[in-house]
Amino acid sequence: MAQVTFDTVELENFVKRLGKAAQGDFKRALNKFLEGLGMEFLRILQDEIVRRNVLDYRLLLHSFQKGDGENVWTLDENGLTLEVGTNVEYAKFVNDGHWTNPKGIERRFVPGHWEKANGKDRFIYAPGEKTGMVLKMKWVEGSHYWESSIRILEKLYPELLEKKLQSWLDEYFKDFFVR
Repeated sequence: MAQVTFDTVELENFVKRLGKAAQGDFKRALNKFLEGLGMEFLRILQDEIVRRNVLDYRLLLHSFQKGDGENVWTLDENGLTLEVGTNVEYAKFVNDGHWTNPKGIERRFVPGHWEKANGKDRFIYAPGEKTGMVLKMKWVEGSHYWESSIRILEKLYPELLEKKLQSWLDEYFKDFFVR
């Protein structure tokens, strides 16, 4: 009877590398990639706020950054969850659209004054001032910067993931795939 033997040294080395990757190296790299995706989304989001010319966007623009206590940024390492957002109250209104007055109120006085800025008149809200303007109730269309940013990231994601997967394969298993 013939005897068949297999050399399993390469397979054992491959399994050892899988174990090493699973023990932390790969998980850390995956978390770093996820955080990088979040940073890329913030960059895209800020670009969309500027591109869509959101009125007086400074506070809104700067509210989408990592590390500020007023911002929402969650990275759950075990569940691989990333949550990005802002605590700026009007961000949702700017994105989704809103009524200028609370429903049922036809006109509302807003205290403040008008100034010229870059050759344009601009209203400056100033609580307590005797002057101001009266707003009629109307719908202000949203800029939809959030949805646009998600669509852009969804288009970029497959290529980003493919490049990252290839770099991980090259890093952890380079000598197994090259002959």
